[in-house]
Amino acid sequence: MSHVSAGRRPRATGKFRFLSILGTALIALVMASLPTPAAAHGATTLPGSRTYLCYLDLRENSSTQMPANPACASAVQQGGTGPLYNWFAVLDSNAGGRTTGYIQDGTLCSAGNRGPFDFNAYNAPRNDWPKTHLSSGANIELQHSNWAHHPGEFNVYITRNGWSPNQQLGWGDLEQISSVTNPPQRGGVGTDGGHYYWNVQLPNRSGEHIVFVHWIRSDSQENFFSCSDVVFDGGNGQVTFGDGRTMSAGEVAEAYEATQAAYNPSADQHHAHSDHSAHDAAAAPGGLPTVVSQMVRIAISDLAGLLD
Repeated sequence: MSHVSAGRRPRATGKFRFLSILGTALIALVMASLPTPAAAHGATTLPGSRTYLCYLDLRENSSTQMPANPACASAVQQGGTGPLYNWFAVLDSNAGGRTTGYIQDGTLCSAGNRGPFDFNAYNAPRNDWPKTHLSSGANIELQHSNWAHHPGEFNVYITRNGWSPNQQLGWGDLEQISSVTNPPQRGGVGTDGGHYYWNVQLPNRSGEHIVFVHWIRSDSQENFFSCSDVVFDGGNGQVTFGDGRTMSAGEVAEAYEATQAAYNPSADQHHAHSDHSAHDAAAAPGGLPTVVSQMVRIAISDLAGLLD
């Protein structure tokens, strides 16, 4: 026969509830501190991809966590800052080199929305994304970050004459202009400014276009995708952000070095395939560490109630 008074819960039950909550919080805390396998290994940095240049804009406005460029700001308002802190993660783990009919028209800049982060906002057809200024018919050195090294093929496309930035990007809008397998690297994997590089002969174009790069790994089915907004006006690689700010090609390169130094300080992290998910959770309101701390506070509050 129970001797517990009506309306009063058993102390053992309360302790069990406390231990259960505390245990859950501690497990979550441990899981948050563990390195997570990165599924994010690179994007085009010259000419800069949408996600990369919007990330540079975000860094420039880190106090507000809101880029100044209108298109970048709209993307952050729609999908948060997580995609930008993982700007190199536009990927599909099962693409296996497939293009038309697999990655649907209108979703090329987000890898068909199949990756670990929501890049859908970066498909928006608008003409105010940050732009790299180029010269028609020029031979440029294309650079692609090597957050992790993998063998494979890089296919480079550009939009056809008559394409408008105010229309969705589809495979039929693209013309392939370059393909290279296992290009050389500078700086090494995981070092400041490390990247793949190769020369690309640009066709005759005028006005605004997209340079689209598809990286097809040969050691897995994982593929990476980059959309870079460019304008052919006699430029030589400078970037305009739409808010009066301009970066020279050299400044863009320096910014990339600073990016790797700030968020990837050692080659060991690259080789371990760590990503920015822990940083992202810590920085974002309501991120995992915040949730864990709330759970711990609830548990402590419950314990105080039990001890009253």
